[in-house]
Amino acid sequence: MPTVLLWFGKIRRVSNPPLPQHCPSPRELDDLELLSAGAMAPVLGFNEPGSPVILALPDALADEVAAGGAVELVDPEGLPLATVSGGGGAGWSVTPLTHAQYGPFRRLYLRPSDVRERYAGRSFVTVTDAMTDEQVAQLRELGDVAVLALVGHGTPALSAVGLLRATLRVADLVAAEGGAIDVVAVPLAAHGEALRAQVVANYAGTNPVIDLAPGGAPTAEVAEIVRADRPPRDEQGLVIFFTGLSGSGKSTLAQALMDRLLEHGGRSLTSLDGDVVRRNLSAGLTFSKADRETNIRRIGWVAAEISRHGGVAVCSPIAPFDETRQQVRQYVADAGGAFFLVHVATPLEECERRDRKGLYAKARRGEIPGFTGISSPYEEPQDADVRVDTTGRTIDDALDDVLVALRGAGYLDLVDDEAPGAGRAPEQAVDLPGIPTPAADVADGARAAAGSLSILFVCTANICRSPYMELRADAFLTDDPTAVQFASAGTHGFVDRGVDSTMARVLLSRGVSDERLASFRSRPLTRELVEAADLVLTAETSHRHFVLEEAPSAFRKVFTLGQFAESVARIDETLVGRELIAHAGHRRATGTAAHEVGDPFNRGRAAAEQAADQVDGLLRVVVPRLAGTGRTNP
Repeated sequence: MPTVLLWFGKIRRVSNPPLPQHCPSPRELDDLELLSAGAMAPVLGFNEPGSPVILALPDALADEVAAGGAVELVDPEGLPLATVSGGGGAGWSVTPLTHAQYGPFRRLYLRPSDVRERYAGRSFVTVTDAMTDEQVAQLRELGDVAVLALVGHGTPALSAVGLLRATLRVADLVAAEGGAIDVVAVPLAAHGEALRAQVVANYAGTNPVIDLAPGGAPTAEVAEIVRADRPPRDEQGLVIFFTGLSGSGKSTLAQALMDRLLEHGGRSLTSLDGDVVRRNLSAGLTFSKADRETNIRRIGWVAAEISRHGGVAVCSPIAPFDETRQQVRQYVADAGGAFFLVHVATPLEECERRDRKGLYAKARRGEIPGFTGISSPYEEPQDADVRVDTTGRTIDDALDDVLVALRGAGYLDLVDDEAPGAGRAPEQAVDLPGIPTPAADVADGARAAAGSLSILFVCTANICRSPYMELRADAFLTDDPTAVQFASAGTHGFVDRGVDSTMARVLLSRGVSDERLASFRSRPLTRELVEAADLVLTAETSHRHFVLEEAPSAFRKVFTLGQFAESVARIDETLVGRELIAHAGHRRATGTAAHEVGDPFNRGRAAAEQAADQVDGLLRVVVPRLAGTGRTNP
């Protein structure tokens, strides 16, 4: 309302400045509607002491209210609904301006006072899901009824529209038999049983509130509504969201997945690739953090709308921040779709190695500020449905990880059935002319007696870390010392050398005999050694990369020792031996700096002991699981 001032004997009207505006979340809008209607009494406003009804304002607006000012709350279209003000210890008071004007079944959203007046003398029941045949039979016995459909955010098992459609269908059936029955929509969000009981009491007044007994199945009349609102997973709208560093392979995998989906047919598909979206949906945005996050939210909103209509959206932005990914996940959930997160966890060093545009080099020189992975963080998702490291792998091989996870979740079955339990059939080893068979290597331990697992440890020179792993690993075998056979080699291994003298003393102090030490001879890594082993465990990530450059098809069985230990710790303890290795190949932990076993060569006894302690801790986790036994503590 304008302010009237007396200015030198003349009346002047001065308009008050407009209030700052805020659009609440869907849950907060539900709360606002009930507060404005008095449906939450004795709760009258937001943020009252002990109340679960909370309004989260941006800091600047919260400070405005705390200082005694007011903020205007608007709907997503900008319609002013109410103001909040206050700032005292009693919470923020709500002053209604108008009520929501549009939306399906808006005629059913009544004030509690109107409901009590219209439906006095009736029995009241509440529903949050489609009524079953047994509940409909109970409803018929109640006489005149008012049904409160609790459709607020997070409360109904169906969508708000789906619940109202299903409830109205039942009401029509009962009314056709002569009963008086009406449906009221109550936008009660999930806030716990105490507030729910209070809101229902405010609508029912002195009329009886009767709980429908559980049991039964949805009636035939509403089954079609339920299926349309809650389709099977393989018919549900789906957003497949690839995230990872620049150069990780996420766009390549996303395109390969699109190709596979198009080949199979049957679904409406949309690709929302980061660069394509920037040229169209997000043209004009900069590479500032705020604009990059706006870009992700726009992608997420469009993807959610695609899922709302049963389509499949495939997205592949970097999306480095967890908060924004969670916002996209919520968009999709609100639209009734499913969100499937793929973390393309290719290590930074591999992404830099692939960088043909030189972006990483420019970022390291400071020419590209805020570059993800260099001068801006990438927050690895902890809630990914599948993690894929594309290092040293073919596109089809890496895509298999995604396809297997999609099938396991029940969303899509695009897996090649020729490979049971996996994606495509594993690549077959090929005998290359001119390369001798690895008979000598097999004989000296790369692969031992039939039925035994063969483990190959790899470091640089094969005189320090990998010999320690090979000679020490036996100590962690308890039941059957022949169950696992150990060998080692070096990416730049010396030929026919003994163990480094310092590491040899450490091994002697930990129970390895003089005879075993004397029998050890170093050797360089060969492709034949890698192919003959069941599992290759390296000291560092650089060694793992070296192995995969020599033998890319061995990806699923090559890990750093630390990475494999972390993978094992995450996998069901009933999986052991070859089954454990196969499972870890599809569900490997992301390689990190913490997994590296540093090189103690020429750094003295203390460094050697430290490396030995680290290796022992990892072997204690790994070896018993490979052998099919429990942990050991030698």
